[in-house]
Amino acid sequence: MSSPVVLVVMGVSGSGKTTIAGAIAGRLDWELQEGDDLHPDANVDKMAHGTPLTDEDRWPWLDRVAAWIDDHLAAGESGVITCSALKRSYRDVLRRDAVHFVYLEASRDELEKRLMRRQGHYMPASLLDSQLATLEPPSDDEQVFTVPIGRPAAEIAREIADRITD
Repeated sequence: MSSPVVLVVMGVSGSGKTTIAGAIAGRLDWELQEGDDLHPDANVDKMAHGTPLTDEDRWPWLDRVAAWIDDHLAAGESGVITCSALKRSYRDVLRRDAVHFVYLEASRDELEKRLMRRQGHYMPASLLDSQLATLEPPSDDEQVFTVPIGRPAAEIAREIADRITD
């Protein structure tokens, strides 16, 4: 593959974005960026205290994610970044010809189980319902691979890597 590509691994909290993005990046030998690390401190504080983010909270964060994408594409480098990208309008901020979204699809029950087991993350399980209420699953006209979670991360990463390199 000669042209750079950026994969945005998206989904609600608990869908496995970090794990699967890491597996994809490792398989393709691409740089990985954890999108949560780009949140302004005020967003992290809000989420840590159980307060859902608003659109106004998310725009500066999405601008940082978009800048990471633009920097990689301008440098001719492929990469993988995690970002919930819950709404189409959020994905539109990130959308470029060389950007592909990987939507990790999961049931509420599966997400809740995962969040209850997760340790050391500022996003509490209590915010799951607000994320699901905000979620606008990608449409057929978006450049997206929809992948149901529940299989091993390595298997999902192999599937996505094979699709992106074919």
